[in-house]
Amino acid sequence: MFAEQISIFIENKEGRLAEVTAILRDANVNIRALSLADTTDFGVLRLIVDDNEKAEKVLKKEGFTVGKTQVLAVEVKDKPGGLNSVLDPLYENEVNVEYMYAFANPQCKNAIMIFRFDDHDKALKIFAEKNIKAFSKEDICNL
Repeated sequence: MFAEQISIFIENKEGRLAEVTAILRDANVNIRALSLADTTDFGVLRLIVDDNEKAEKVLKKEGFTVGKTQVLAVEVKDKPGGLNSVLDPLYENEVNVEYMYAFANPQCKNAIMIFRFDDHDKALKIFAEKNIKAFSKEDICNL
């Protein structure tokens, strides 16, 4: 039930982000969600794409360091308190959110958020108990 993200380590300098997105564009890889965290010297670009294998291959060919990470893609009700209905049970069960970002999906009436937790298995169990929908890698690619 896990989704997969790719992480690209890029220098924090002008044009590097555009270079990565151009490489993916030219390979016909669609970016569905992204998060960019930076420091003074480098950044970590986290992406959910429609073809991880192709993205990893073309980026590595161009000299980028690429990693893969399991994440959870979770449906969040698009209303006030919707995010808290996901976060509160995690907090009550001492599951830490390491990071999160939004997933672009105009076909869905609810939001989809990408989460990285300190304990994915425990988070997944909580979501099942609370009837919170988590999307698989295949589900994400088909949205």
